[in-house]
Amino acid sequence: MKHMVTLPQGAVVPALGIGTWHTAETTIPRQRVRESAALRAGISSGMRLIDTAEMYSDGESERLVGQAVAAVTAPVDNPVIKRGSTFLSRSDLFLVSKVYPWNAGRGHIFDSCKASLKRLGTDYLDLYLLHWRGAVPLAETVECMEELVEQGLIRGWGVSNFDVADMEELWSLPNGDHCQVDQVLYHVASRGIEFALQPWLTQHGVATMAYCPLAQGGFLSTNGHSLFHDPTIVSIAAAHHATAAQVLLAWVIRNGSTIAMPMSSTARHTQENAKADEVELTSSDLAAIDKAFPAPTHKVDLDTQ
Repeated sequence: MKHMVTLPQGAVVPALGIGTWHTAETTIPRQRVRESAALRAGISSGMRLIDTAEMYSDGESERLVGQAVAAVTAPVDNPVIKRGSTFLSRSDLFLVSKVYPWNAGRGHIFDSCKASLKRLGTDYLDLYLLHWRGAVPLAETVECMEELVEQGLIRGWGVSNFDVADMEELWSLPNGDHCQVDQVLYHVASRGIEFALQPWLTQHGVATMAYCPLAQGGFLSTNGHSLFHDPTIVSIAAAHHATAAQVLLAWVIRNGSTIAMPMSSTARHTQENAKADEVELTSSDLAAIDKAFPAPTHKVDLDTQ
């Protein structure tokens, strides 16, 4: 992929990843096969960052990701399989999962992490995120995250759904500045983070991970107005011989420090998402989007749905 993001500790990841919220919500075999195929199509298209969580479908999304990863990676100790094959190694992928806030303390986080690793079929996570703030003291969570790094169970850690005040508190703690990313809701119709949070993250070298960059099919936080049929987005898409979804994703990753994680349950849509990497929006495009979806002029509450 052309568009890459460098995380604070040096890892370089694709600006387009794969989200898995609302996957594995059914036990219907045919749907599971489609979802697994969608994941594998994304991986083969260069979307090597996959985001999941122990919350998603009570761990079933992690299991789904694990099955897809197993299908595209080869055992490193099997030269017969590796020779002449197109298999990837585990190190080619960047796996992210998240811990529930009530599991983010010393009493549960180590078991939660190991359970996620087991469902994913891997022995380490590239990033482990605190899903949102809860009753566990933030200092305790940071200490545990650092221990997980020392144990080799995770390579790094971050947070999700943290606003500026949360990030400032995190930065005041020992090792709090080891945080790699803040994962938040972000799309053209939900730009609240641009006023205060995103500038803070940029100033402190923390990457933004955008969940729901396609507004869950174009409708999330849009008052029933479909982003996929918005005249401005459709016009820009036509000019680039692209789809509306590709324009929406290209907009999210435009600044070089934001990772978009669209979810798709079909291989065709996942491959379509991956091609957003080829769309380069012009200054005129960005101005038109700003006019149709104005940036915030004051601090607003963090959008989560």
